Amino acid sequence: MTPPLHGLKILDFTRLLPGPFGTMMLADLGAEVLRVEPPNFPDIIRMRPPFDGSLSGAHCVLNRGKGSILLDLKKPEGVEVVKRLVKEYDIVVEQFRPGVMKRLGVGYEELRAENERLIYCSITGYGQDGPYVNRAGHDINYLSLAGIMSYTGRRNGGPLPLGVQIADLGCGGYNAVVSILAAAIHRERTGEGQCIDISMTDGAILWGFMGAMNYLVGNELMGREDDVLNGGIYYDCYETKDGQYMSVGSLEPQFYEALCRALGREDLIPKHMARDEEAQALKAEFVAEFKKKTRDEWTKVFEKVDACVEPVLSTKEMTEHPNTRARNMVVEVPKPDGPAQKQVGSPFKFSRTPPEIRHIGVELGVNTEEILKKTGYSEEDIERMRKAKVFG
Repeated sequence: MTPPLHGLKILDFTRLLPGPFGTMMLADLGAEVLRVEPPNFPDIIRMRPPFDGSLSGAHCVLNRGKGSILLDLKKPEGVEVVKRLVKEYDIVVEQFRPGVMKRLGVGYEELRAENERLIYCSITGYGQDGPYVNRAGHDINYLSLAGIMSYTGRRNGGPLPLGVQIADLGCGGYNAVVSILAAAIHRERTGEGQCIDISMTDGAILWGFMGAMNYLVGNELMGREDDVLNGGIYYDCYETKDGQYMSVGSLEPQFYEALCRALGREDLIPKHMARDEEAQALKAEFVAEFKKKTRDEWTKVFEKVDACVEPVLSTKEMTEHPNTRARNMVVEVPKPDGPAQKQVGSPFKFSRTPPEIRHIGVELGVNTEEILKKTGYSEEDIERMRKAKVFG
């Protein structure tokens, strides 16, 4: 079967985590993604252990299914190559600070002049305008400015760094994918390309929807451990006898009742949705109960109980869990130099056009000569650019 995005061709100028994560999803769905990488400019994806730059390095996850071309955009010849490429690769994704691509000669207007159908997506921390336009930031900063960190963590302990890069992956990479596909549908209808401005802080404000709406609609500020979904009631994780944890999400009355019965505490059933001091007293009861058995013992208790109670798994345990395996969320991805590499699978399930994870990421610049020849450059042209150090 042909994957759903077959035919889309993307030039990927992104670095670090947000953009490469988004273009990885597009590649999994069948888009032809070509990374445009500068020589002598190390990317943390290729360097950070175990992202060690080798074909066994985990950088191959974020670069899977993509090609790689080396271009020094500070040289006119490199800019000219990009201008030729966008005639065919008519979706561009970049992640530099605002204005950098324009200064290099490959901004939206410069490339749109080569192809009016161009879709040009820029991912930044704070957007293409506003007072923070040139400010540096990372995931924790975007979540903080979005208000999310003010109600994340324990009441007496302050905010905690999250274990997942929500702003980077969700508000950057994922929002970019949604926007690019929406722009592609618009282009299919009208023939018009457009520029997309993805701010990870904007995205984090939207992803903090519940906290924001509590204030905007109800004029109530959410604090740490004072809401139904952030530890203000029994909806929480509880330590077990062996120092592991069980997660309890038994919000609805039927699930809460099943929870209490499985714990042998039918006397707690009338306390459903207790708030404030009563809620904390109820949590203390659950804390005491869950410490009476190990995590695996509680897992067996709740295996056949429909109560929204599940064990907190390690990453290793997640990869071995029967549901993970049944959903094909750990896959074997082909390598050019030996056995396949285990990677996280695609969450997108289609009945007719399933995603296709074609290969792990390639070595830096491996497709340079091949792509240039397809774009119309001769052997002499390529040799001249090589001497001019356009490829480093």
